[in-house]
Amino acid sequence: MKNTKRTQNLQIIVDNREQLPFDFAAFSNVEIIPGTLAAGDYSLPGAEHLAAIERKTIDDLVGCLTKGRDRFERELCKLRPYTLAAIAVEASLEDLARGRYTSQMQPQAALQSIIAMQVRYGIPFMFCGNRPGAEYITHGLLSKYHREIEKQYERICNGTTGDD
Repeated sequence: MKNTKRTQNLQIIVDNREQLPFDFAAFSNVEIIPGTLAAGDYSLPGAEHLAAIERKTIDDLVGCLTKGRDRFERELCKLRPYTLAAIAVEASLEDLARGRYTSQMQPQAALQSIIAMQVRYGIPFMFCGNRPGAEYITHGLLSKYHREIEKQYERICNGTTGDD
């Protein structure tokens, strides 16, 4: 069997409209590629329509549940068919539940909106605690997805099928 393992850096596309992009400096194997994504803020080359992570600060998230709700729901609709899609929130669920954001929206209403959106669109909201946590989760999701794609490619190249 031919070995098709890759040793190159993980390439992550960062949408050029992202206002506070992660630099992934904590990870030695990341190459950032600026680009324009149809949905989300982070993706992988060749998988731009399959995998995307949307990053949100807590204030941005709550804004998306109020005045920016229609635009945010359109974004979630775009992400719905992706095989990997998530909202990485730079805050904890406790921060949201205790109203640690700059909005008049009641915490219970924010929580219920997020629950409804997760059910409606099937996209998880991952409360990562803080910005480094959200960067870690974003890297982890994209790197694991990349690894799974490589496994599938190896099986195709080796003429095997099935799950490992």
